[in-house]
Amino acid sequence: MFRYIAPIALVAFLSGAHVFAQKTQVVSASSAPLTLSLVSDANIVRACDNSGAPQVQLTAKAVSPSGNPIKYKWSTDAGVISGEGPVVTWNLAGLKPGYHKASLDIVSTGNDGTCQAFSSVSVLVNPCAEVRPVCPAIEISCPTYVAIDQPLTFTSRYSGGVPANITPVYNWTVSAGTIIEGQGTDTIKVDTKGLAGQTVRASLSMGGYTLECAADCAISIPLPKRESRKFDDYLNIARNDEKARLDNFAIELQNDPTATGYVIVYPGPTSKRRDVQDHFYRAIDYLVHSRQIDESRIKTIEGRKKDQLRVELWIVPQGATPPNP
Repeated sequence: MFRYIAPIALVAFLSGAHVFAQKTQVVSASSAPLTLSLVSDANIVRACDNSGAPQVQLTAKAVSPSGNPIKYKWSTDAGVISGEGPVVTWNLAGLKPGYHKASLDIVSTGNDGTCQAFSSVSVLVNPCAEVRPVCPAIEISCPTYVAIDQPLTFTSRYSGGVPANITPVYNWTVSAGTIIEGQGTDTIKVDTKGLAGQTVRASLSMGGYTLECAADCAISIPLPKRESRKFDDYLNIARNDEKARLDNFAIELQNDPTATGYVIVYPGPTSKRRDVQDHFYRAIDYLVHSRQIDESRIKTIEGRKKDQLRVELWIVPQGATPPNP
């Protein structure tokens, strides 16, 4: 049988010599050439870890005019081709960025000879854009009710963050007090015994991210309500006895440098104005000159008349309401 090189294969027949191009096809002289076209449903993909396995569908359109069956042989320089026949799937997962090629050889054999055809298609794998981590928005809620020596509850919540599938790790610290419940969770309880007048700051460092993601919240614990208190009272006693009473009064004022001392003199039925002033003078003179109490810390009040002259000594802490005889 006389054979020739089909034009589709770009083969030249010159003076008995055969010169072959890259794609070849051998057909019978009595048959039309075997034709082949190959396409991909995508020419560019991204091989990102979080976007699933990138794959494309390859479709071959092959025609054998003589109606002979066609055999398909797929190959690729990278990746995995699944399937047989004219439609297959090319999985490009894990491939490096760049162009990758899939090739197809087809063969059709009949009574009049064998025909071959070849084609290929390339797909570009692009690198994924770098995903920069972003801290979530963290909010810590301070307790709304604060009582002396009572536990404080701090609660956190968060939203957003990149990557989005991070499981957060809660690491709490407090500036004062002791965490007694909830370390490692979104809510903690803090023991505040003995912390009256101090500020407690709860800080949350959220692990799981490559960044330092943190937030905090601070709340002040009030001081106990301070009230004026009567320290001593005595009648119109001897001078030395009075000094002994004033000595103790001075010690109490020295123990609290912010407190004020009040000396209240209640005149008796027959007391004169001078009697009241004498008691004021004696008390101030002894406290200031003998016990070195600042005179500005001593206040005097004349009370209402009683059945006999009486002196009261009051300690008034800073912020407390003075006595009102």
